[in-house]
Amino acid sequence: MSNYTAWMDDVHLITISVDELDPLRKRLDTPPIIYWEKEQTYFHTEFHQAPNPHTLHFSHQEALPIGEELTLLWGEAEIPVYPRDIVRKEAFDERYSAPDTTLGPICTEAEATFQLWTPVATTVEVNVDGKLYPMNRTENFVWTLTLAGDWHGSPYHFEASIHGKRVRVKDPYAKGMTPDSETSVLIDLSRTMQLKNTKLPVQYPTDAIIYELHVRDATIHPNSGVKNKGRFLGLTEKYTTTENGYSTGLSYLNELGVTHVQLLPVNDYARVPEMEPELGYNWGYDPLYFQVPEGSYSVLPDQTLARINELKKMIQAFHEETIGVILDVVFNHVFVREESDFEKLVPGYYFRYDNEGNPSNGTGVGNDFASERKMARKFIVDTIDYWLTEYKVDGFRFDLMGNIDIETIRQIKERCLQEERMILLLGEGWDLPTALDREKKAITAHAAQLKGIGFFNDYFRDTLKGRLFDTGDKGFINGSGRFHERLGDLVKAVTLTEGISNHEIQQSVNYVECHDNHTLWDRLALTNKEDFSTRKKMHQLGTALTLLSQGIPFLHAGQEFFRTKYGVENSYLAGDAINAMNWTRRETENETVEFVKKLIQLRKNHSVFRMRSQEEIAQRLHLLEGHNPLFGFTLLEDGKDITIFINPTREVRHIQLPAPGNWKVTVTNHQERPDKVVQGDLFHVYEYEVAVLEKDRF
Repeated sequence: MSNYTAWMDDVHLITISVDELDPLRKRLDTPPIIYWEKEQTYFHTEFHQAPNPHTLHFSHQEALPIGEELTLLWGEAEIPVYPRDIVRKEAFDERYSAPDTTLGPICTEAEATFQLWTPVATTVEVNVDGKLYPMNRTENFVWTLTLAGDWHGSPYHFEASIHGKRVRVKDPYAKGMTPDSETSVLIDLSRTMQLKNTKLPVQYPTDAIIYELHVRDATIHPNSGVKNKGRFLGLTEKYTTTENGYSTGLSYLNELGVTHVQLLPVNDYARVPEMEPELGYNWGYDPLYFQVPEGSYSVLPDQTLARINELKKMIQAFHEETIGVILDVVFNHVFVREESDFEKLVPGYYFRYDNEGNPSNGTGVGNDFASERKMARKFIVDTIDYWLTEYKVDGFRFDLMGNIDIETIRQIKERCLQEERMILLLGEGWDLPTALDREKKAITAHAAQLKGIGFFNDYFRDTLKGRLFDTGDKGFINGSGRFHERLGDLVKAVTLTEGISNHEIQQSVNYVECHDNHTLWDRLALTNKEDFSTRKKMHQLGTALTLLSQGIPFLHAGQEFFRTKYGVENSYLAGDAINAMNWTRRETENETVEFVKKLIQLRKNHSVFRMRSQEEIAQRLHLLEGHNPLFGFTLLEDGKDITIFINPTREVRHIQLPAPGNWKVTVTNHQERPDKVVQGDLFHVYEYEVAVLEKDRF
């Protein structure tokens, strides 16, 4: 066996790593020959000066075949030749990709078909139920095999010869896995629960009210009243209550009035032992298998079909309550690059590298998935297609979407537009230091190129509570009206992020807290030392502005009852004691829950909170000037005026209403307010109050 390896680093370039005293250097006057034994073919090479003393470069005129056993002959040395950097060249993508070929397993009662893309493998076998079957390579470099018989429920994996080694690989397109992702399992999907297409009453993105929820957090609390705590089935149980009779779980969400739940990742992820989930905890941003439900959420994780059917039952339960399901999908990275099947199947292809040949790390977790490459993009779009067709989901939230390329997001949108039902698409448009040209990134600055895709509005968030990464900073609700001058743009959805305003209304996803970073309650504990009652009022202002502004409102689960994570800023591994939704707190803070319900119902009842264009907003939304730091605006609905005031100070403010008449206070966070009906045009706004007034226009 040779101590050297010759690497294909470009279409016409071979690289060998050597030290400065290596004896190979003495042979540079006689360039080596590359031998393809199978075809009895030789390729001549020429030596080229390498950029460093530890590398030898050789060029060859003809393109070398990939997926074949090649040997570099140099005197007595026989050096194996394997593809390396060439897999990241455009020529490789053009020649060896198979974007139109169906990949993955297809299992029926009659047969099982396997389709695996790995052009760099020289042989591939599939191991089914402990027996090996050789696969055949097609012209588009997809390895395929069909086995007659009923293989439903059979474990399988691949064994491939890659870079001279035998590699055991699970199927990236697997639909089922054994516990802890030990091996892929064949699934006849026709023998799983069949979901029907459900058309929700929400017809346009701005009609949506999104509620971000972690499956385990939702029901794991001792006072949830749920039997299947922390599991998919826990969110199918109806009429669950706390010990004191307050609604929880699915019924609570229905009563709250949100239109969509956005589930933190429900596909297979790392760190939680699936047979003993109490021994671990994870938000789910360590993805393993993208088309397989997470086993720790199943009551029967050792039965492959159970997790599939239980997830489908949960989705159906939400649909029966007319609540849509948005999946949080993590296509920007994998858990461990070196251990991923993508890396094993085509080393170096599925991930980005910088100019020095180091793995790109814009995500901060050690790897960046190369969505811009044809087969990486195909996998992402295929996965979206699978969740739409098999699980009938209603939207996708893209984690670190700025790490994904624009064209991939566009193709996802085109696929989603094929559905009869509305599919919501939104993501984090942060500009991260990944090895992708900025103009190709799906970042907030490029929102105009991604019409129909929502972006989390960090301008909205930071204006309300202060700059996210400065935990002492204050905003409008907790800083006595700081940034008052920005509020007009906020409620009109004019600004998506600072300096960016060329977007659609529906692209602004308005939020003041989410699963990341401190909850708003914990943030206020850092920035404001006022009494609890005052902080609660500040908190209510933030939630109210989220629900009363144009765009898409986004609530974090439990935000409506002052959710706390006890000061933990990044709770992704912190366990149930920190992360569980505290249903006892839901009882004690029921007054605020009822306040948020009223805001949600107000938004649903009046289309002027859900306008679709800046032209309509200009006609119907008018700011009320001259009350700084109090903020106010009026919405002109057909036959009705709606006026909103937000007072971010301790002082009672006496103001003049925009017109005299018979005004009714329909929503306020000051339930003790005595004057729910106002005659004339004079009104006073209490400290830290949000007040919504309505008047018929004759």
